[in-house]
Amino acid sequence: MAGHYDVAEGVDIRGRFDPQFAEILSRDALGFVADLHRRFRDRVRYAMSCREGDKARYNSGGLPGFDPATRHVREGEWVCAPVPPVVADRRVEITGPVERKMIINALNSGAKVFMADFEDALSPSWENLMRGQVNLRDAINGTITFHDQARSRTYQLTSHGIAKLFVRPRGWHLPESHIFVDGHPAIAPLVDFGLYFFHNAAAFRHNHGQGYGPFFYLPKMEHSREAGIWNSVFERAEEWSGAEKGTIRATVLIETLPAAFQMDEILYELRDHSLGLNCGRWDYIFSYVKTFQAHPDRLLPDRVQVGMTQHFMTSYSHLLIRTCHKRGVHAMGGMAAQIPIRDDPSANEAALELVRKDKEREVKAGHDGTWAAHPGLIPSCMQAFTDHMGNDVPNQIETAKQEDAAAVAEEDLLQIPRGVRTMEGLRLNTRVGIQYLAAWLGGTGSVPLYNLMEDAATAEISRVQNWQWLRYAAELDGDGAGVRVTREVFGRVVEEEMGRIEGEVGKEKFKQGKYKEACKMFTKQCTAEVLHDFLTLDAYNHIVVHHPIAKPPSGGRL
Repeated sequence: MAGHYDVAEGVDIRGRFDPQFAEILSRDALGFVADLHRRFRDRVRYAMSCREGDKARYNSGGLPGFDPATRHVREGEWVCAPVPPVVADRRVEITGPVERKMIINALNSGAKVFMADFEDALSPSWENLMRGQVNLRDAINGTITFHDQARSRTYQLTSHGIAKLFVRPRGWHLPESHIFVDGHPAIAPLVDFGLYFFHNAAAFRHNHGQGYGPFFYLPKMEHSREAGIWNSVFERAEEWSGAEKGTIRATVLIETLPAAFQMDEILYELRDHSLGLNCGRWDYIFSYVKTFQAHPDRLLPDRVQVGMTQHFMTSYSHLLIRTCHKRGVHAMGGMAAQIPIRDDPSANEAALELVRKDKEREVKAGHDGTWAAHPGLIPSCMQAFTDHMGNDVPNQIETAKQEDAAAVAEEDLLQIPRGVRTMEGLRLNTRVGIQYLAAWLGGTGSVPLYNLMEDAATAEISRVQNWQWLRYAAELDGDGAGVRVTREVFGRVVEEEMGRIEGEVGKEKFKQGKYKEACKMFTKQCTAEVLHDFLTLDAYNHIVVHHPIAKPPSGGRL
C-alpha cells in the first residue's frame, strides 16, 4: 500500500516508503536530525575544506607532524572523565553490520562489546540503513528476534552475558542522499547518530540509568577539530534529551595517518565523552598510501606484508597505548580479520595461531582489548587477554600507566614500510577489490574472501596500492621480478583475474552478480590520473535509489 512520510519542515525523504521505516522517520525524529544538520553543517564543511588543504600540502611534499600550537595539550596533566564501570572490561569486541541476525548473534557471542556498524561493514542502501535502525531499536528494547526459514530456526537474545552495544555512524565526509535537509543531502553521520539517539536515549536512561550509554565508535577523523564537532553534537543531544553531561561516550578510531599526530588533541576535545582510542589498522594502512600519494619514495610492499611488526605500525600502536593510559581511558587493539576454515582443520589451526600471536602481542604491549570479525575467534582472543591480565582486572589503564615508555617521534610514525612488491600481490589486490565492490553494490558490506573478512577498509588498501604502483610504474620483485606495473600489465591482470573470479564463484553467480560493473569501476579508480579519496564515495551514487514521485534537486553537495 502506498504511503508517505510525515516529514519535518525543510526535510525531504527520497527513499521508498515502508511502514516500519516510518516509525523511525517520524516527524519529531526528522526534526532532531534536521536540527543537528543545520547547527553543524558549516563546521563540517569547514573541516572537510581543511582536509583538502592538508592534502594539497602533502601532495606538495609536506609531511604530517605534531602541531606546535597544541603542544600545551600534549604536555598537560589533564585526564578524561572516568570510564563507566559497565564498560570497564572491553577485552574482546566483535564488529559487524546492523543486520538483524548479525546483531542477535553478536550480542550473544560472548564478546564484551558488539560494535554495530553503519560504516565500513555496511553497504549504505536505503534498505540497509533503515532496517538497521529498526533492528537496533528492537535490540535495545529486548524484542529482537529473527526467523531463518532456510534453517527453520529462530534467533533471539539470551538471558545473560549480552555484549554491550556500541554503534558506529558513518564518517563526516559522507552524504545521505535519501534524506535532504533544506535542499541538500543530509550529513550521513548525523542521520545515523540522530535517528539512533532519538529513538533509544529514553530507553537507555529508563532501563539503565546514567553511566550506561549510549556508546559510540567514531570513524575516519583526520584532525581534532572533527572530534570537537562530535563533542558539540553530543552536548546538543544531551541538552535536548535532558541527559546528564557525559552520558554519551565514544571511542575514536585512529585510522588515518594525520590523526596519529592528534591523539592527545582528539581525546582533549572529547574528554567529557571519551572512552579512548582504537587502532583502526586497516584504514590506517590505506591512509598511509593516500597521505603519500605524491611521494614515489613511499611505495608500500604487498599488503599482506604490512602488519603490526612494521616499525611505523608498532610505533602507532605504542603511541596510542601511551596516550590513552596517560589520559585514563581505553587503548583498543586492532581487528582480527581471519574467519574459521571449516573444511581444512590444519589451515584453521594455523589461522587461529596467527590470531593468538597477534592478540598476545597486543595485550603485552598494553592494549586493553581487541576486535574480532567472527564469533569463532572470540575464545582465542579472550584467552590471550585473560592469560596476561587475569580475570579480576578489567583493563590495563592503571597498570600500564606506570610504564611511561620513551616518546614516539615523528620519524617513527613516518618510517617507510619494508618488503617486496609481487605480481601475486597485484593479483590479490585486484581480485579482492573487484569481489568486494561487487558485493557492496549488491547490498553487502562485509564479505568473506580467501579466509578473511573483508570490509571497505581492506578493499581500499587494494585500490590505493594498485593506484600507487601504477602511478609510479613500480618494479615488481619475486614472482614478477623486473616487471613494471603499467596500464598494459594491469589490463592483463584484470582480464585474467576476472576469469579466475568467474571460475571460483561459478558462471551463474558471476552472470547474476555485479562483477562486470564492479570491475569497470575498480579499474577506473586504479587507473585514474588523480587518486579518488574514497572508493565507496564514488560508488555510492550507484546504490542511491530515489522514490519515483520525488525529483532530486540539482547540485546535491553539503
